[in-house]
Amino acid sequence: MRHRVAGRQLSRNSSHRRALRRNMAQSLIEHETISTTIQKAKELKPFVERLITLAKKGKLQHRRRAISLLGNRRIVALEDGEPVQKGTVVGKLFSELGPRYLDRQGGYSRIVRLSLRRLGDNGQLVLLQLLGKDEPLKKTRKTSSKKRARRKTKAAQAAKGAQAEAQAPEPSAEPAAEAPQEPPAAASGEQEKESK
Repeated sequence: MRHRVAGRQLSRNSSHRRALRRNMAQSLIEHETISTTIQKAKELKPFVERLITLAKKGKLQHRRRAISLLGNRRIVALEDGEPVQKGTVVGKLFSELGPRYLDRQGGYSRIVRLSLRRLGDNGQLVLLQLLGKDEPLKKTRKTSSKKRARRKTKAAQAAKGAQAEAQAPEPSAEPAAEAPQEPPAAASGEQEKESK
């Protein structure tokens, strides 16, 4: 039984899973977006985010830890038909990605589901992307803030209503004060009758 065993097997043994995770993480760091299945993306996302957290710290011990977890593959680009080395994956991780996410407290990547399915096995495809500098930290919840504002206004209206009810006996006391004023008016009416 495999009770409480974390992680997905992905139909691979442990060394194959480790190699798959390293290769996909290196490709994600190099290209900043990759297309894969949803199961692989969900396994890869926490691994890459831990590496970016190491890159944010930026010391030599963190660089060595990243190399041991990831490897240090070269980034090679073709220019005029010839391969040119642009740097290494760990170099890009520590020089570009670490400083990019200094103000962010996690959530460096996102999974975007695609409507496409893989032809061979009908697997659900997704894009795993690193967020850019201009991406917002979190979406603001406008609906919940509106609800809170409505609750506050309702509470304020209820409090005003309670104050108005507390002040309501005072207006009822005013008509009682008006009642004694009527007899003098009636008295003045009687005086008019007497004068006739």
